[in-house]
Amino acid sequence: MKSPRRAAVSILRAWTKGHAYAENLIERHASRNDLSSADRALLNAIVLGVLRNLRLLDHWISQLRKGKLDDETRDILRVGLCQLLILELPDHAAVFETVELGKSGARGLINAVMRRAAATKKKLFDLEGVPPETCYSHPEWLFKRWKKAYGKEEAIELMAFNNHPAPTIARLNPLVASDFQAPESDLPDGFFQIEGPIPNHLLASGAIYIQDPATRHSVDLLDPRPGERVLDACAAPGGKAFLIAAAQGGGKDLVCTDSNEKRLPRLRENLERLQIKDAEIDCHDWSTPGPGKWHGAFDAILLDVPCSNTGVFRRRVDVRWRLKPADITALTKLQRQIIENALPCLKPGGRLVYSTCSVEAEENAALIDAVLADHPELSLEDTRQALPQRDGTDGAFAACLRLA
Repeated sequence: MKSPRRAAVSILRAWTKGHAYAENLIERHASRNDLSSADRALLNAIVLGVLRNLRLLDHWISQLRKGKLDDETRDILRVGLCQLLILELPDHAAVFETVELGKSGARGLINAVMRRAAATKKKLFDLEGVPPETCYSHPEWLFKRWKKAYGKEEAIELMAFNNHPAPTIARLNPLVASDFQAPESDLPDGFFQIEGPIPNHLLASGAIYIQDPATRHSVDLLDPRPGERVLDACAAPGGKAFLIAAAQGGGKDLVCTDSNEKRLPRLRENLERLQIKDAEIDCHDWSTPGPGKWHGAFDAILLDVPCSNTGVFRRRVDVRWRLKPADITALTKLQRQIIENALPCLKPGGRLVYSTCSVEAEENAALIDAVLADHPELSLEDTRQALPQRDGTDGAFAACLRLA
């Protein structure tokens, strides 16, 4: 069995080469090495801790060690310093276990750096004069973008928010009879925070679904009613489809599509577990025109489009390092395409809700303004913008458009 620390180094090496997303690598290594639940939790904490604090860890390494480092030794030091300074594991365990990860020729250097870090913690945490994007480990271009959009203080608050692990929040399923009583909560109706292990029996029975409260904004604007024919165009893995079906009292009038056929089995499984067994599920890529059978067919359409994910960095930890400015521009073209292809499927008087988990105006309000300018037959009914640094939830945007 490979130790979780050694697995963490292997994951970071593979992630740096762009082989896969961090969460997939964690799951793969945990299963392959048959890790216990405790070791799996430690592996998850180390890998995500390193990725959340990548620039800060590298800053500390530069303070502790002058000169070049090979890539593997750097990853080992990232893993070690994350345990010592971020996760605050006992000094002796963090130092000893990290040294053991190195090849014989590098162990002396690793030992020296780790011992120096343990002895100078207070000095290392004195970050006065260190750029915010380094302290909070975000790409410089993103900090500049958010500073321009929100001001420096809010941009820093957003980066700080992204670096806190997300709580586990669930929503009760009104379609499933259950004796479970959710704890009292300040969260929106039906949502509650799970403390401790996730109650798998409630998940398996469909009594609850893991979901951030920010997901509700788009479905609240859609306001699906019983008897209306509703399309959830980008439905996998099914979280918003669940909210739509719950509002309608079932899924018999719901059509769910996704562009990737491989995601449909999970979508179907999730909906069936949540007692939504009669929704229509189909594969369609909305970057292409909708089939004729759906033209003028829907009272309401939800477009939860592919986006930059800048509102969910605390959950999708490595996205900040993959995203490039050009990606946002490319995404807005795709988002606009999806809107244009979905519009013919609305009934007269029908409503379309466009939603993202982005905090970028380019993908949100600015795009909707452009759509309205080109479509005088549409009117804007309402918008919602959840901002992590303001609302304490994931970031989300939703706009409801009505066809004349």
